[in-house]
Order: sequence, then structure tokens, then C-alpha cells
Amino acid sequence: MQHTQRSHTLTSLKPQTTPRHQLRAEKARRNKEAALAAFIGKKAEIDEMLARLQALSDDHFNCHPDEVGWAMVGTLEHYNGLLKRITDSAFGEGEYAR
Repeated sequence: MQHTQRSHTLTSLKPQTTPRHQLRAEKARRNKEAALAAFIGKKAEIDEMLARLQALSDDHFNCHPDEVGWAMVGTLEHYNGLLKRITDSAFGEGEYAR
């Protein structure tokens, strides 16, 4: 009979979720939700910047062909360098090559 009671007691024990564990789990869930919201927000900002840059490029950077000079070439070279750093970082190229 004792063996049966012990066996029943061992199988009926279930791990209890402690309040501390529940708090940690809830905090982790909220943290993950906040990270996702921040990610989506930053992605939207990048998408907006890319759209603006594309529109500016489509309009030849607001420069009429008769107005092109070395100053504008220098400006585009500067933009190009900044964008190259971003694309190199994003794709693991250039100085960011893995």
C-alpha cells in the first residue's frame, strides 16, 4: 500500500509556476513586443527615406542637365559614399566583409 501511495504522490506532483517565473515570462513577452514595434517603426523610417531618395534621384537630384557642375558631382559623390557605407554594412561587403 505504501508503494502505491508513493507512486501516486510522485505522479500527481506537477511543477508549479511560481509568481516570479510568471513575472519574468510576462516581462520577456512585453520586451519582445516592444522590440518588434521598434523594429517596425525603424523599418518604416528607412522605407520613407528610401522613397524620398528614389524620388529625388528620379528628378535628377533637382538638377537640370544645363546646371550640372563639379559642385553637383561632389554632392553626388558624398551621397554615394554615405550610401556605400550603408550597403556595405547591410550586405557584409567592403570593410564589413565577413
